[in-house]
Amino acid sequence: MLSKAILLGVLVLGCSTVTWAAEPLKAGMAETDITPPNGFPIAGYYHERLAEGTIDPLKAKALVWQQGDVLAAIVVCDLTAISRDLCEAVRRQASAQTGIPANAIAIAATHSHTAPDYGKHLYEYLKSTSSKESNPTNTEKTNTAKPYAETLISGIVQAIVAAKSKLESVQISAGSAEQKVPVSFNRRFVMRDGSVQTWRNFSDPQVVRAACPIDPEVSVVSVFAHEDSKPSSDQDAKKATALRGVLSSFALHLDTVGGMRWSADYPYFIEKSLREQSHPAAISIFGTGCCGDINHANPNSRERNKTEFIGNALAETLHMALASSQQLDTPQLQVGSTTVQLPLQEVTLEHYQRSTELLTLIKNGGKVEFLEQVAAYKTVMLAQLRGVGDKSVASKQLSWGLSHTWAGVGPTLPVDVQTITLGKEVALVFLPGEVFVDLGLAIKRGSPYPHTLVIELSNCVETAYIPTHAAAAGGSYEVTNSTVQPGAGEMLVKAALVLLRESASRTALANKHEADDFTHKVITEQHSRRSLRDRNEIN
Repeated sequence: MLSKAILLGVLVLGCSTVTWAAEPLKAGMAETDITPPNGFPIAGYYHERLAEGTIDPLKAKALVWQQGDVLAAIVVCDLTAISRDLCEAVRRQASAQTGIPANAIAIAATHSHTAPDYGKHLYEYLKSTSSKESNPTNTEKTNTAKPYAETLISGIVQAIVAAKSKLESVQISAGSAEQKVPVSFNRRFVMRDGSVQTWRNFSDPQVVRAACPIDPEVSVVSVFAHEDSKPSSDQDAKKATALRGVLSSFALHLDTVGGMRWSADYPYFIEKSLREQSHPAAISIFGTGCCGDINHANPNSRERNKTEFIGNALAETLHMALASSQQLDTPQLQVGSTTVQLPLQEVTLEHYQRSTELLTLIKNGGKVEFLEQVAAYKTVMLAQLRGVGDKSVASKQLSWGLSHTWAGVGPTLPVDVQTITLGKEVALVFLPGEVFVDLGLAIKRGSPYPHTLVIELSNCVETAYIPTHAAAAGGSYEVTNSTVQPGAGEMLVKAALVLLRESASRTALANKHEADDFTHKVITEQHSRRSLRDRNEIN
């Protein structure tokens, strides 16, 4: 039989940490509102937009798992990205309040482009709170209203705390379906001159083909309260009543709304449909799949699909996936985490100085080519990370990409790759940055788990885009807007597959030991019955 240390303990394998338990599985789900006030900056573009209202609320949605002594949490936020500073602040507070290990908390962003541009605000807030902690006699007057950064951190933390407070015995189902209504398209194109360009259309005679595929799979993991919690003669009604929520994933950029009002983008309509058709209290957590090179612009048409159309089309496929989902028989919980040192691109002092000049020119109303602006911004962010140039300049010229945690970190970025697996069927993989679709597909193809959900933009955004090694040679927008060197994406794939295969191996070993124990028990009982029968015959 497997030792208690393996069943309930912590295994340290190289630079990875894996926990596993074999007790009854529990889960809890909760959500909180993290919508900023009007007038706060909206993220997603290289110019300032100030919010003028709300279309639908922004939320932090959490799912906490527990099995025996093992705890894990997933929280997905209606944000454009998760900065490392935000990740560290949330993990620190959530771990202190729940007992969930920090490296077992995955914090992901949906990548809505109608969400707050909180980076600079958070950077200044953390700087001020750090200063006050180091100088408790500071009597500087503060505004009576809470800074949004404080509200954001506490809102995400409270989603995790509330989810843990709702832990209950659950049953898990998993499934997937193909998205047949076309809503996602690869946005990079091979041109006749051999270059690769982003945001083209097949009406352009210079376009040859899409540079890469899409991932058409809509994957779902459903959480139900244990069936015996509410007896009912109507099995469908019983199942709907017991539904606590659904974690789903699909690879499509969230930049379909536009405008000057807060919105969660198309996942809002997935949530709306789920609540209308299943249960009004069910929580819909949408994790964005690897879609660094995927958007909603159909290259065969000049008209773009609207947000509601996309959300409802995906919701219809999600319901198909739910209908064909299979219940997991033995959902043993395993949690894996490893640190991958991604090599950052080089930046010279000369290049950094030229980039600061360009950004200053733009700030003063000057015009430069878009990719020049993207490259200049990326270079100043890189310089901050690598410790090149004046740190105070970065705080004046950057909004997203500012970091206390990783400022001056050096030539590599120590990013997290996390996995959560349930039995033999389900794996959740959390990757940093905006990851190209081919990398997510590579993980799915190599995963020993039939249902593998790969969720990007988890725990940090300082990598920016993460292209494949081959795509890096093609250049264009996403490659220009990447801080890591070619091959970084393949390093993430390798790390994820190592964690998944270690997890699957332990599951198989546990099942073998359990089968051996069962066989031994049966044989022992048979011997006992024979012995009793022989004694009775002798008597």
